[in-house]
Amino acid sequence: MSALARYFKAKGCDVWGYDRTETALTRALCDEGIEIHYVDDVNAIPDSIRKQCAEAPVHHCIVTPERQCTDTLIVYTPAIPASHSELRWFKERNCLMMKRSEVLGMISKSKETIAVAGTHGKTSVSTFITHLLTAADVGCDAFLGGISKNYNSNLMLTEGSRYVVAEADEYDRSFLRLFPHLAVVTAMDADHLDIYGTHEAMKEAFAQFASQITAGGILLIKHGLTLPVSEGVRVFTYSLDNVAADFHAENIRMEGNRYMFTLATPRGKIVDIHLGAPGLVNVENGVAAAAVAFLLDADTEKIKAGISSFEGIKRRFDFRIITENVVYIDDYAHHPEELRFAIESVRKLYEGKHITGVFQPHLFTRTRDFADEFAQSLSALDSLILLDIYPAREEPIEGVTSEIIFNNVTIDDKILCAKEEVVNILKDRRIEVLITLGAGNIDTIVEKIEKMLKTFYSSVS
Repeated sequence: MSALARYFKAKGCDVWGYDRTETALTRALCDEGIEIHYVDDVNAIPDSIRKQCAEAPVHHCIVTPERQCTDTLIVYTPAIPASHSELRWFKERNCLMMKRSEVLGMISKSKETIAVAGTHGKTSVSTFITHLLTAADVGCDAFLGGISKNYNSNLMLTEGSRYVVAEADEYDRSFLRLFPHLAVVTAMDADHLDIYGTHEAMKEAFAQFASQITAGGILLIKHGLTLPVSEGVRVFTYSLDNVAADFHAENIRMEGNRYMFTLATPRGKIVDIHLGAPGLVNVENGVAAAAVAFLLDADTEKIKAGISSFEGIKRRFDFRIITENVVYIDDYAHHPEELRFAIESVRKLYEGKHITGVFQPHLFTRTRDFADEFAQSLSALDSLILLDIYPAREEPIEGVTSEIIFNNVTIDDKILCAKEEVVNILKDRRIEVLITLGAGNIDTIVEKIEKMLKTFYSSVS
């Protein structure tokens, strides 16, 4: 949503919005001239919008770069509950309303779309692709789910660009609004069962997404996954290190805190690539992103340089502190597989170190559906601080609390607490490596944790 807000602002529109919580991102949007409020109150709707919605319903809106905004468009996501009073106000007045996915689909129709789908990894891969295409002078527009550290934004606009990079979100079947020229599928683990009901139904939606690849297009899919495609669509596979994949890494090794590797492609190898962003997870992300750039005929030397200069994404294996005394990493992981991969990556980087994790579960339904899997992934930590569930769009479910994860975590050093208690709990512990995990509002305490650790460990010899 914030990338769309920035897009419309860049096109000369007045942009106004609501969010449940003030964050660093919403403050940044306000600094850019976008008006945001945080209380569900119809009186907070600007008078200009009230007037236009009251005069007459509008049946079209400008969402392409060639024309200026003259009408009011209400963009919303499934995260806004039906009971939201402002949402109801607009619906009752028959205002022009579109889901975020519909708007993204309309914008992307004017260019060749590179759509990145998957139950995890899509933000990292789409941001990596955006950087490589930019570094290789191919260029693209991009609507990202995270803040690129290279560009300090989740929106990229390149004049005259041929491509648009977009995250293809499977929640609420949003990705079925996209008709990509090149589609990437990173994972199809069970998730969003509140929407799909079964894992099989979710995979059927991915199959429909793959069927929407345009004639003569490309599907790049993680090795081991399969999806049917239309005749004429080329299929390539990628993997971290499986040599059976069309694109994979070889000779993966550490140099300091960063990885080096060789990229194997269908037309040869790109040797001695230095990965700019830390973590084994970014080697795999880099393979996928490089495969896309390669398939779009980007210069191989520029791909190699782009992988080296990629700085990563905020809240995606995001190093906040790296010192001899303490390391602090923040990560958006909120699915059991994401947790497992993040913790494994930390373990490989800091073998023999004591790893403390702080995890905030996201959604009652996801906690209910994957409690055992969450417990198994979190048991790979040395110490766990587990927070209450962040509900997001959901109402509580009887019997579903963080305890159903906590009780099955097998490590002895575990604590269940409120988010507000975390900083004080950490003050009383000797921290070697800390990782905060979750997609809720755990990000609101990241800066507090970072400040506390810097203050405490600067005095430790």
